[in-house]
Amino acid sequence: MNNMIITLIGVLGVAIGAAAPAAAQDVLTTHRLSAALASEAVTEAVATCTKQGYRVAATIIDTDGVTQAMLRGDGAALIAVNSSYDKAYTVIMIGATRNEDSSAAIAKRIGPTPTAGGIAKFEHVALQPGALRIKLGNEAIAAIGVGGAPGGDLDEACAQAGIDKISARLK
Repeated sequence: MNNMIITLIGVLGVAIGAAAPAAAQDVLTTHRLSAALASEAVTEAVATCTKQGYRVAATIIDTDGVTQAMLRGDGAALIAVNSSYDKAYTVIMIGATRNEDSSAAIAKRIGPTPTAGGIAKFEHVALQPGALRIKLGNEAIAAIGVGGAPGGDLDEACAQAGIDKISARLK
């Protein structure tokens, strides 16, 4: 009987050990917004600008530059769609190097006349206000860009409204 109990304990120990998650070395863990949160944020950003009479688009991209959600508000022009992506791309890609959380901060640092062949030559870089990084604690996990309002500061305020809508769930 004692041998049977010892064998049973051994089998259970092996089964429990096999069921435990293995610690993976050299594997990166990344965080992303869910489709639902991304959709909610772009919807709020567009709704906020629409209430003020602005025809905008809002785009959320992940840290790889892939679009997670995009909403073109009623009457928003194609340039609003493109600029919302480009602003988000700028803040998620360029903002990472200096921990800058807004495309406005990047535009201010670089100035109104970037050097020829410099950063302004990269595809999808828009040195304009209107985008913010979305963070989980101190980690940037996405960016939201808004385009189409009559000023980048207005776009950025709508982007902030989108982040504020989901911020309680980013903890």
